[in-house]
Amino acid sequence: MKRTFLPTVVCWLILLSCFGQTGLGQNAKPKYPLPDPKYKVRLEPSHMVPMRDGVRLSTDLYFPEGASGRLPVILIRTPYNKNGYRRDKSSTYIFAGQGYIVAVQDVRARYESEGREYIVSAADTQDGSDAIDWLAAQPWSSGKVGTFGCSYSGENQMDTAKLKNPHLRAMIPQAGGGAYRFAGLIQGGVIELAGASGWFIRNGSKIRPALPVDVPPDQFVLAARYFNLAPVVPEIDFRTLWRTLPTINMVKSTGVPPTDWEGFISHGPADSWWDQFGYVKDSHHFDVPALYVDSWYDYGPADTLGLLNLLKRNSDSARARENQFAIIAPVTHCQYDKCYEQTIVGKRDLGDTQFDFYGTYIGWFDFWLKGIDNGITRRPKIQLYVMGKNQWRGEEEWPLVGTQFTKYYLHSDGKANSRFGTGLLSAAAPTEETSDHYTYDPQSPVPTIGGPDLGGGAADLTVGGQDQSDVETRQDVLVYTTPALEHGLEVTGPLQVVLYVSSSVDDTDFTAKLVDVYPDGKAYNIHEGILRARYREGYDKNVLMKKGETYEVKIDLQATSNYFGPGHRIRLEVASSNFPRFERNLNTGGNNYDETQWKVAENVVHHSKNHGSYLLLPVIP
Repeated sequence: MKRTFLPTVVCWLILLSCFGQTGLGQNAKPKYPLPDPKYKVRLEPSHMVPMRDGVRLSTDLYFPEGASGRLPVILIRTPYNKNGYRRDKSSTYIFAGQGYIVAVQDVRARYESEGREYIVSAADTQDGSDAIDWLAAQPWSSGKVGTFGCSYSGENQMDTAKLKNPHLRAMIPQAGGGAYRFAGLIQGGVIELAGASGWFIRNGSKIRPALPVDVPPDQFVLAARYFNLAPVVPEIDFRTLWRTLPTINMVKSTGVPPTDWEGFISHGPADSWWDQFGYVKDSHHFDVPALYVDSWYDYGPADTLGLLNLLKRNSDSARARENQFAIIAPVTHCQYDKCYEQTIVGKRDLGDTQFDFYGTYIGWFDFWLKGIDNGITRRPKIQLYVMGKNQWRGEEEWPLVGTQFTKYYLHSDGKANSRFGTGLLSAAAPTEETSDHYTYDPQSPVPTIGGPDLGGGAADLTVGGQDQSDVETRQDVLVYTTPALEHGLEVTGPLQVVLYVSSSVDDTDFTAKLVDVYPDGKAYNIHEGILRARYREGYDKNVLMKKGETYEVKIDLQATSNYFGPGHRIRLEVASSNFPRFERNLNTGGNNYDETQWKVAENVVHHSKNHGSYLLLPVIP
């Protein structure tokens, strides 16, 4: 199928993200600035919108002054304080300036909204639908509602979409892949320690100060302006905190109020306990056109694209099935406004990544909410940035048509430890080779260097593309590398590593990281993954290993679009830890989350005729 190459234009501010760290450069004069507002914007703060159970959620309404008739509405629901959207040039003013009423709502039991106890995402499915019903019924509303927002505000759009509210006509979930499975806090059965712990400490308190509910609306608005309802987070040495054992006590040890941390870390990924949160399952059905936005250096681009395909399969109308679109940028979590003429993601130069994000968003809502035939649905279904080639490209489906899933086998003479070893990646299958051995000691885990921007308590961690050379000197990191490429190779699609492993312990983790080695020796991470060995047969199984036996483990490395240019080398790192991004496996075979003692594991990766471990790459001809 023919690929469409897209002009690059600027991206600007999307919204306040719950995760704010970035390492990107800036161009002073963007080629295509934000659209000029057509209307002045009037804010009506803190309307109390009733839910079906009588709980009221505080909602700011932004009106375009002078716009005539009933108008469509764009809804943003956030746990991070709706008042942050009151800044000039935030998404609220951008959309309202184009003739939309914009509603920004504090979710239940957060900031100004009522609610006895905050439970992560649990109320978002029904509350989101109730808010849409209320907005559609107002005399100033056309009855057509769209949704917008990043991270948590992207996930709760997906939660609400399951109810197929007829007033929900379009949505733009950004970095919302966490709604598919476990809210982006668990990968491969392992808690994302740095990001999750920081999030719960900063945002997860189940209790908070509340304004009185029995005062007149005008007094409530005055009180809301007068009091600061934001949490005061204690000073924390996160690098010390992350080593706290048992892990279940980590958040509580900081002195913050109760959170759902203990529940999140102590329930297996297939436990029915998770059903209370309303996350999206493969069995759910939908009926809304969607424009997904995500990035290659985020934690869940594969989950976002999985949602796109799920809605293509499980939408109840052709209108929805045929109108699932995506934009995948090369930046980190919710940092689409950092797409510059020269974009440095971490320390990796990815060129001119400018893209007309807001022009696309407005065009999307104009088409679905105002009925303007602007050609937005005739654009490519998937617009993605190819890192290394440093260009935007249009595609029609995911995975791409013509993708050649190619196995790159692991080879060595038993000495693949570190980048100074003999590890080799090759398309040739192994015959009989000596297996690679390494020692995994939970007291000295492999450090996280770069990768997805997890925010929260991870603020002192490097993010994005970072040189992995130091990590690759460790003896507990197996390193497999191709020879320098004679011709460039594009890899665009889902990534997977299949290993045949043995261990001296009942349970341990296996990690993998795809790396692009530049001709100057810089080794930039592309994406990474982990699998807890007990879940190798599925999350609904909990099967321990037996010492010395060989097992197949499949590690999901999410997805990417990366061009390995001539002279570059493709590298795979294999280890048993990536800390503090992921919780350490203590190797006991026990619960892990409530343990304080650990075992040292002797782990083995096999690459032989009968146990050919490999990296599976989606090669684009």
